Amino acid sequence: METVAKKNLYEGMFLVDSAEASVDWDGAIASITKILDKAKAEVVSIRKWDDRRLAYDIRGVSRGTYILTYFRVEGEKIQEIEKSVQLSERIMRVLILNAEKMSAEDIEKETPAARAEKEGFREGQDPDSEPRYRDRDDRPVEPRDEPEVQEEDLAERDEVEIDDAQESRPGTVADD
Repeated sequence: METVAKKNLYEGMFLVDSAEASVDWDGAIASITKILDKAKAEVVSIRKWDDRRLAYDIRGVSRGTYILTYFRVEGEKIQEIEKSVQLSERIMRVLILNAEKMSAEDIEKETPAARAEKEGFREGQDPDSEPRYRDRDDRPVEPRDEPEVQEEDLAERDEVEIDDAQESRPGTVADD
């Protein structure tokens, strides 16, 4: 009698080079699914999460495309997946979390890439090229209005600074 291990739901965030992903998107997805198939994982969902500038260069790359996946696999296979990613030339990083408590609605939530597409950013266009104001939940907010400084205000401030500098101070040459 063979015991069957329970397959848990996991969330995997795979990071690939943005330039490579834009040229060969199907190849990037194929690399991820190949690693998951090797571990006998059942892919529930796989889609682009976002394209972002990296905090630091990884393998000389400064921009990365994050691919969000949900899959079911036995818990002991996670190390095998992580090891395969380390050996992969195409996938730069992976983060895998247990997602057992996630609902189907949570899994199908809109990604930042889908939101950017709705807002009018096209594939290949740098979303950072135009200022986007976001709050902590990554939702668009209106930019804060900065008070406009008039040229007269600047001129008055400069005159005051000059007058203060020309005042005589006790103990200086001007007092003698």
